[in-house]
Amino acid sequence: MKPTLQPGLTHRFSYTVPANKTVPHLFPEAAEFTAMPQVLATGFFVGLLEWTCIQLLAPHLDAGEGSLGIHVDVGHTAATPPGLTVTVDAELIAVDGRKVSFKVRAHDGVDLIGEGRHERFVVAWDRFNAKVADKAKAAAAARS
Repeated sequence: MKPTLQPGLTHRFSYTVPANKTVPHLFPEAAEFTAMPQVLATGFFVGLLEWTCIQLLAPHLDAGEGSLGIHVDVGHTAATPPGLTVTVDAELIAVDGRKVSFKVRAHDGVDLIGEGRHERFVVAWDRFNAKVADKAKAAAAARS
């Protein structure tokens, strides 16, 4: 992580919601989801919040580093139909070692659709990927 990664950094990201980011598309194999209204799915909403925080972090990370979401505490309080543009504002509010915390807020041009907090952990991708590969090997060995 670079020394520029400091509380107070902000980033804004806008995304126009397509039909394939609505609730029926979240898990298309689940009849419970496919029967629901075509509005931005909370799962995709959380992804937009994460995406915005990832973009905020990117210029402040060293080569080979990335981040993983470790905690989400947000409300998704208003429905957004396809075609509306969601704008997410993220503010870095704390850096505690490799854990970073954000305040997030999203609006769809009509309503505030959600806000809360998100935490991410900065990792070295090579070490992270090696641990995941070890886990997959252990799981495969346990199945055989």
